[in-house]
Amino acid sequence: MHDRFALHYDPEAFNIAGQKLLGRQSAGVGLLRALAQEGTQGELGCFTADRRHADACLAALRDDGYAGELAWVASSRPQDLKRFGCLYHPGADIERLAWQRLRLDDRDYSLCGVVHSVANHEMMNTVTGLLTAPVRGWDAIVCTSRVVRDSMRLLLEQQAAYLRTRLGATRFELPQLPMIPLGVHCDELRFSDQERFDARARLGIGLDDVAVLSLGRLSVHAKSHPQQLFAALERAEKGGRRVHLVLCGWFAGEAIETAFHEAAAALCPSVNLIVLDGRDAQHKRDAWACADIFTSLADNLQETFGLTPLEAMAAGLPCVVSDWNGYRDTVRDGVDGYRIATVMPAPGAGQDLAQRYEDGVDSFEMYCGHASQAVALDGAGLAQAYGSLIRDPHLRRTMGDNARLRARQEFDWRAVLARYRTLFEELAERRRADPSLNPPLPQHAPDRLDPFRLFASYATRALGPSSLVELKPEASLALVRQYRELGINRFAAASMPTLEEFGVIFGAIGPRPMQVEELSDTLGPCDRPTLLRGLAWLCKMDLLRITER
Repeated sequence: MHDRFALHYDPEAFNIAGQKLLGRQSAGVGLLRALAQEGTQGELGCFTADRRHADACLAALRDDGYAGELAWVASSRPQDLKRFGCLYHPGADIERLAWQRLRLDDRDYSLCGVVHSVANHEMMNTVTGLLTAPVRGWDAIVCTSRVVRDSMRLLLEQQAAYLRTRLGATRFELPQLPMIPLGVHCDELRFSDQERFDARARLGIGLDDVAVLSLGRLSVHAKSHPQQLFAALERAEKGGRRVHLVLCGWFAGEAIETAFHEAAAALCPSVNLIVLDGRDAQHKRDAWACADIFTSLADNLQETFGLTPLEAMAAGLPCVVSDWNGYRDTVRDGVDGYRIATVMPAPGAGQDLAQRYEDGVDSFEMYCGHASQAVALDGAGLAQAYGSLIRDPHLRRTMGDNARLRARQEFDWRAVLARYRTLFEELAERRRADPSLNPPLPQHAPDRLDPFRLFASYATRALGPSSLVELKPEASLALVRQYRELGINRFAAASMPTLEEFGVIFGAIGPRPMQVEELSDTLGPCDRPTLLRGLAWLCKMDLLRITER
């Protein structure tokens, strides 16, 4: 394997001190620890402008047991990277490093970045900028999941089409886009029976109770909307067992915290809510140790992989997750847990959301929040999955054991680091590659796409003109009004139908399943993108079902 490479060391990217939870910093720290624990595999370089940063990098490696040496490569002397063969950058923005390399022989070394999300404008600009940057086919940007690679490819195709039309460009060279997951340190997520007993005692969880854990950022905009989590746990058949929902994370502010508690009280009054500060190491360890089931219902555009399900699998917990983003690359449905089907509007229902973000009307957080309001899970399937695991301890153990084995074989940092080293060797062998790209003409600004087009592969299926919809028996405008006024939903009124328009929709849908296109024709001048988002929101509220032909 390739035994030399250099790290482009940015202290912020390899440090979780003061960070709120997870993210690319956790991935950077995990990589450093994996390198330290791997032992001496050759020469490791540290490419940075400040020698003190190289010293800090070495100190961090030493803290984790690294016994080798670290060579400082000053950023003013990129030519010294030739002996390392590859420079690893902890982000997707390798174009500035490619420009720096241009004054050298660009066959001297490869560049390898990693993309965690392409949802914000900065990252969209970074991706589309690759087409005009001097990157080569022996460079790479690692995609942590298939869906983020799909989004990157669409951005690249749209930008290439624009450049062909505007400038007559006919030749493009891109880096490789291999898929390598993030990793976890599996050995650190094993808990003894005594640790489990003590953690449950501290949190007031009985021996026969069932604890469902959700760990990560607690946000209605930027992680996962909690409505269907709360509602499904309430509806789940529990077989007489007492259920605790452990939320371990941090709130973005008091208003978000209040909204979560308000929604939990309204939607799952029979479930005991336990909130732990995920920034506290002991609280986080207690959360993992006490849990019987892990759940993460990501429905957000900026989520592309998700470390917490991997951590849960390493901890031996069955996972109930949304069939969304990289979760479908990690959790095997019916084996390690359950992946719950998702739906969102078909491409064409969100160009106005992209424009609001572009115009500064919405922040990035609100752009993600508006889009996520139109992403729904199969509520009945979610409740059934929770109920099956809550009632059956044998099923929990079987799925948990499957998950632990898969995490160790596929996602432990030792396995992930080996894949990186193999990639570096492959890049060295591709120094003469020259790929081309011939995309169709663009219809929109290539880096400001309708989010439901850009992220079309995230959902299980699309809600489009040919979809059949019908109201559930319990659906009513009173419930629509109640749910719209919940703090977790109120913010998105600008991107949803008005209450009056929801009334028209309710009046138009008959007693049989109705095709969305027919519904749209019935409603006349109703804005179709808003209608599609409204129908998806009704699904999210479990007031509408989508039926197959």
